[in-house]
Amino acid sequence: MQNTPQPVHTPSNEPQAQPQPEATSASAAPAIQLNHTAVYAADRRRSAEFLAGVLGLEVGAPFGPFLPIDLGNGVTLDYCEKRDEPIQPQHYAFLVPEERFDGMIDRLEALGVTYYADPHHTEPGRVNDWFGGRGAYFEDPSGHNMEIMTRPYVRP
Repeated sequence: MQNTPQPVHTPSNEPQAQPQPEATSASAAPAIQLNHTAVYAADRRRSAEFLAGVLGLEVGAPFGPFLPIDLGNGVTLDYCEKRDEPIQPQHYAFLVPEERFDGMIDRLEALGVTYYADPHHTEPGRVNDWFGGRGAYFEDPSGHNMEIMTRPYVRP
């Protein structure tokens, strides 16, 4: 049996090829989009129906442990019950059409839900006029701080 020389791996002084980051150009790769998020609630039906009613949307058919609200932009809020521990309040902001904003405020008033001009809930029964639009905050049945706004925030 003849000994065949094996290649020997030796470190090289030449630069090694580095992994390239994913393309960031809009034309090179599709944008990353939020598809869905779970919203914990003490009672998924009550919370989903509340928010859908305020926004003028429908609650979808149950999907496993989730009760979805389709926001119409490819994103669903999947309400999920969490009864064995407290709900950690979250903030959810919805960019809504100007022409539908007054109807949402009317529905909050009809439900007896106080809305506020600010996220700390110190200006009851008022809406804000930030960034040239209108906005309001309100609490859902599980304590989440919901926001409706007609203009997105201007970010630096």
